Amino acid sequence: MFKPGEESSPTSLETCSSRVVPFLSRPALPALLLPSGLHLFSSNAICRSVDYSPFCLVIYECQCQVGMNVEAHNPIAWFDRGAVLHSCESAAQKVLQGKGLQGMKSYMQRQPAPQSSQSRDTQPCNSNPAEIKPQICLFPISLPHEGKRNLLVTSALPYVNNVPHLGNIIGCVLSADVFSRYGRLRGWNLLFVCGTDEYGTATENKAREEGLTPQQICDKYHAIHSSIYKWFQIDFDFFGRTTTEKQTEIAQDIFWRIHKHGFLIEDTVEQLRCEKCQRFLADRFVEGICPHCSYPEARGDQCDKCGRLINAVELREPQCKVCRQTPVVRSSKHLFLDLPKLEPQLEQWLEKSTSTGDWTANAKQITRSWLRDGLKPRCITRDLRWGTPVPHPDFKEKVFYVWFDAPIGYLSITANYTDKWEKWWKNPHQVELYNFMAKDNVPFHSVVFPCSLLGAQDNYTLVSHLIATEYLNYEDTKFSKSRGVGVFGDMAKDTGIPSDVWRFYLLYVRPEGQDSAFSWADMALKNNSELLNNLGNFINRAGMFVTKFFEGCVPAMELQQEDKKLLALVGWELQQYIQLMDKVKIRDALRHILNISRHGNQYIQVNEPWKKIKGGDTERQRAGTVTGVSVNIACLLSVMLLPYMPTVSQTIRDQLNAPQSCVNTMLQGTGTFVCSLSAGHRIGTVSPLFQKLEVDQIEALKKRFGGQQVFDRASSTQPAAVPAAAAEVATSNGVDPEKAKQLTQAVTEQGEKVRALKAQKAEKAVITAEVAKLLDLKKQLALAEGKSSEPAPQKGKRK
Repeated sequence: MFKPGEESSPTSLETCSSRVVPFLSRPALPALLLPSGLHLFSSNAICRSVDYSPFCLVIYECQCQVGMNVEAHNPIAWFDRGAVLHSCESAAQKVLQGKGLQGMKSYMQRQPAPQSSQSRDTQPCNSNPAEIKPQICLFPISLPHEGKRNLLVTSALPYVNNVPHLGNIIGCVLSADVFSRYGRLRGWNLLFVCGTDEYGTATENKAREEGLTPQQICDKYHAIHSSIYKWFQIDFDFFGRTTTEKQTEIAQDIFWRIHKHGFLIEDTVEQLRCEKCQRFLADRFVEGICPHCSYPEARGDQCDKCGRLINAVELREPQCKVCRQTPVVRSSKHLFLDLPKLEPQLEQWLEKSTSTGDWTANAKQITRSWLRDGLKPRCITRDLRWGTPVPHPDFKEKVFYVWFDAPIGYLSITANYTDKWEKWWKNPHQVELYNFMAKDNVPFHSVVFPCSLLGAQDNYTLVSHLIATEYLNYEDTKFSKSRGVGVFGDMAKDTGIPSDVWRFYLLYVRPEGQDSAFSWADMALKNNSELLNNLGNFINRAGMFVTKFFEGCVPAMELQQEDKKLLALVGWELQQYIQLMDKVKIRDALRHILNISRHGNQYIQVNEPWKKIKGGDTERQRAGTVTGVSVNIACLLSVMLLPYMPTVSQTIRDQLNAPQSCVNTMLQGTGTFVCSLSAGHRIGTVSPLFQKLEVDQIEALKKRFGGQQVFDRASSTQPAAVPAAAAEVATSNGVDPEKAKQLTQAVTEQGEKVRALKAQKAEKAVITAEVAKLLDLKKQLALAEGKSSEPAPQKGKRK
């Protein structure tokens, strides 16, 4: 690292990797280390760091000289610990659009002025922080490079009208973040983009509920999403949104190309329109009886039970999910993507992609199920106002259907990141595209979106690796914001549990092969056993032995057969970790990290260095070897943990005073466990990494997120609970709009639970009990709406 006051030549900036700033998640070369612990970066350093993974810098226009020649190295950039920026306000981006170096985007970020201590080489910065003008925040744009492995990573765009819960987070953004962090450790050239999906009926409906415009709703929830992901340390290269000019430009261009090549069909279709709500009903706002299998709660686009696609007008006894009225049939002219015409191209591409790429088993299965009976034309327009306008003059009153429009958001978000976005999205020979999502998004990413790009015939990059998770449930039920059931992203911070612990547990139970469940008791168990007693115990003991027995310096090591056997075992675990992570088996790879710390604990326990240090020279030497080996294993663990627990990873390396080279070397190739902390290396201050989660703390959290009392009673397994809730509603003897609103949501949630149980082929008795609860909730809803609660004579008729 540079000494205070020492300048560096351009040559040293390029070649001296040991001077890479240690605390950055994305390495950058500093021009100067100040006594305050802050780092200076010159404009040359920015330019020469383009080949590194992107990092953020805040450039200040400051009148004082601090530690270097301002004229020679203008502008000066300050980079404080933890100052990595992940996102920006769109308004600031628009204000600063086009400024700075070519190909770089602009951000406004006001930060306090760095306070340097005086020395013979530096002068204190006397400027008032409020007077320092933040000119521009620059980051080198990541573009594909010839001869490198270029990975474009996307996470399914979270819908903007709600707050993501833990299942949403693990299903897309967190999984993608772990893989992206890992990919950077592997030395791959990688771009990770995501953003909020903001168009569609659901946004319009949410705006109506909250008395805001759709744009205001999007602005509100985009900020909420950004804040949540920042707290969870999701390290996007760019987190954008779909309500942008680039989205309109690119979506309309793809549309015209599809139209030009003859893959669009015009047709007049019958649609369901709710006269009470005065609008055509989007697929998600109508449900009824499936015409194929008679499932009573099929959606307007697909039946969750038999999996077959449905046109909403085919549903028997349809209902508007907003007001529960029966919609009427009206005609409207629409445009369809001719999927049957594109099917041969799709199948040819799928055969290659699924055989050479890492597609999860469920992604392959779901895609095959769509192709099994042959594809049908897919409507890509809607009678809505809030969406990307259809540019065709005959359809100027319509917008694109969200499932045609939303995936194009990946392209437009990248285009807002760099004007050279086509180097990523029209470069299938150099770029590997990874899509992360939950299984319900699979067909739109494996069939509909690829068909749109194939139909455009413009050499688009198609998905190479489609990574889909199953569902994460909450305890023994589903997440429900309306009922207060489950932990949502904006609540996790308030629990007092660090984000790294949340990340660890969600990744530990990641639903890779089947549905899994979040459990408070299990989270406490895994924290206390795996993190505290296993991983944390080993790393802390290794460091404490160095501090206590060897005055803070790593002792000399003379390896015996037992040590070599351990190192071989650790090396094998490392290689397994790399093989699994390469295949995006994130949950399974985590087990090998924990295996290494278990091996380490056993190694320490057998060799008892705390006893041998009190013996003769031979025993003291043995204590030193065990301590040195252990602390180097701890260093390896810090690197392997980085994708999973970035803050803990950095804390370990800070405590061990580990060199940056350890991050850059051990995960290269097939994996090599190297001695990063050689004899004589001085470590830092060692302290515990984790805290125990107490029983009373967990019980309080479980109760807090267990749901509202009225709905607890309504869904209780005790026979008396449901009638009591029904009686409570019945006593009102009239319409109760607020109760009806709550019960409507409860009916929806219970219906989803029944569908899930049937899909999982649960025991008949369990399904019957849950259906009974659903029917009773519907009776309550009917009473609250002032309707008759008597059952209809037809079997299966909905209420």
